[in-house]
Amino acid sequence: MPIKISNDQFLDKVKANLQDQFMRSSMTGAQDGLRLSRLKNIKELGNWEEWRSHGEEIRKHVIENLDYYLHELSENVEKLGGYVFFAETAEDANRYIQDVAKKKKAKKVVKSKSMVTEEIGLNKHLEAIGVEVVETDLAEVILQMDNNDPPSHIITPALHKSKEEIRKIFEEKLNYTKTSDPTEIARHARDTKRNDFFTADIGITGCNFAIAESGSVSIVTNEGNDRLTTTIPRTQITVMGMERIVPTFADLEVLITLLIRSAIGQNITSYVSILTGPRRTEDVDGPDEFHLVIVDNGRSKIIGTEFQSVLHCIRCAACINVCPVYRHIGGHAYNSIYPGPIGVVLSPLLGGYEDFKDLPYASSLCGACSQACPVKIPLHELIHKHRQVLVEKLGEVPIQEEVLYKTFGLGGSSNTIYTTSTKMISSFVKTFIKDKKFISKGPGPLKEWTSNREFQMPKSERFRDWFDNREGGFKE
Repeated sequence: MPIKISNDQFLDKVKANLQDQFMRSSMTGAQDGLRLSRLKNIKELGNWEEWRSHGEEIRKHVIENLDYYLHELSENVEKLGGYVFFAETAEDANRYIQDVAKKKKAKKVVKSKSMVTEEIGLNKHLEAIGVEVVETDLAEVILQMDNNDPPSHIITPALHKSKEEIRKIFEEKLNYTKTSDPTEIARHARDTKRNDFFTADIGITGCNFAIAESGSVSIVTNEGNDRLTTTIPRTQITVMGMERIVPTFADLEVLITLLIRSAIGQNITSYVSILTGPRRTEDVDGPDEFHLVIVDNGRSKIIGTEFQSVLHCIRCAACINVCPVYRHIGGHAYNSIYPGPIGVVLSPLLGGYEDFKDLPYASSLCGACSQACPVKIPLHELIHKHRQVLVEKLGEVPIQEEVLYKTFGLGGSSNTIYTTSTKMISSFVKTFIKDKKFISKGPGPLKEWTSNREFQMPKSERFRDWFDNREGGFKE
């Protein structure tokens, strides 16, 4: 399943990432910067909660009437002369795109940034039939040159890489000889990659939102690569998740406003491109042939379930930018192309619990993600529902946890055991004391907690004893 990025175990990746100081500082810096920019810019809209409610209303309406809007969208695309293909699975989507490439005898494809093509593993399927795939988003260029390193963030995929690492990649793959200054690196990428647009046979893009009433697709970027990808190659293929629809341009305006402020904390992004079918006679540029590939890949199975609201997601990554767990473990630890809280909810639904059963526990359930979501997805509640499914329906309960709760239940139900154990606890934990203040290493589950946190030592005197020694004490 392409959603899964490696065969590594979740806890192994977490432990490794906790030792990566650069990655953790990078995640912290990005979270703080993006979050503060978002808070500043949403104030300019007035009542932000009204905007969120409006966005939620639009997304809820679309998902509840998805069959209608998919039909309207496909009809309008075909009226414009485009082709529409509904792909039930990732394999169906890849096969269709491969067939288009073979028909066009394509040798080179240029791509703008797209999470859904990452989800279906499109690049390797095109390369398997001899097509060169060239990523054109700068972050994706970096990841592709670094042995197809997977993204660690939805908006800033190469967040985990330092300037020095990027300079070295450019030096090895693009004959770069200058410094690690981002401006110089970006200029070199532009100079060396620009010709790919003019020699590509096909341009492939993702889709932020498709507009049902006109058969258009919209793409939001901070680079101009999507414009070249969609205007120079003679054939354009847009790949979209089936839920990424808005009914009208008025609805698009609301969601674009929510998306940009939530994603990067700007009033407006550099480019909002709206593309409507293949090139017409009066058009100066654009593709001669347009294909819209609408991907299901498990989404339809979510509709009608308790997890349906996750399909409201507009991929802004606001939940990622406030998540305390993501802040420490980074994107790759989730082992999915969808990291953070949205990945915790979505990955088990699309990829299955077998591969992602650990993710629902990669959350503090603090609710920050739900508060940040611009379309009010109750992410922390959905994460809790995953835990319920794992325990109640799949019986996925760690033996240590089962023993712990049974022991706690036994102690809590017996006054003698409870009194004795609370008197003994202070002496028991003395062997784990650090600097006479904190527990530095504990047994079992406590070890995982205290290896990264300072756990306060319990007082030697119990609260009950302290209170009894005060005047009055407990009244019987």
